[in-house]
Amino acid sequence: MTDNLTCRLAVLVSGSGTNLQAIIDSIEAGDIDATIACVISNKRDVFALERAAKHGITVVVHENSGFANRQEYDLATVEILRQYGVNLVVLAGFMRILTENMINAFPNAIINIHPALLPSFPGLHAQQQAIDYGVRYSGCTVHFVDCGTDTGPIILQSVVPVDANDTEETLSAKIQKEEHRIYPAAIKLFVDGKIKVKGRKVLITD
Repeated sequence: MTDNLTCRLAVLVSGSGTNLQAIIDSIEAGDIDATIACVISNKRDVFALERAAKHGITVVVHENSGFANRQEYDLATVEILRQYGVNLVVLAGFMRILTENMINAFPNAIINIHPALLPSFPGLHAQQQAIDYGVRYSGCTVHFVDCGTDTGPIILQSVVPVDANDTEETLSAKIQKEEHRIYPAAIKLFVDGKIKVKGRKVLITD
């Protein structure tokens, strides 16, 4: 991990940043011994950047334009992360699929949260996928990021019931409450050095 030094996070965002806010709140409450070194957005004028600035966190707008492909974009992202001395990359509504350039630079140190119980319903509109399939339960998953789409080793999951009258919006709201709870919890486990990855399994130690 970080050899008893404070873990430095980068939070990558593309939208409103509700999970970013949950992470900020947990750090400021003293629950997570970490610092958010920077918040990086691939879009201008998203509310997540306002959230970060309100708490005195450095923001970086790193737009998609100007790069020949996703690989070049990710190489530039890695340079930004190195500049800020980042130990853990946290994806919080970051609407880009990462390439091997990013994955290989931070092995088992990039995490994401997905609004479904993986491996079920990966990709976009996971909540609507769950409703359309007719499942009784859905939820959210914190996982390490690999080169697939929502296929990395699972760290934590939380379950919510799917009611007969749920819409994508109402189910999303229920799941989001759990996201705000388990995402900071997963980050704390990483920061405290309580996570080991063996193959596809994430082992959590006391």
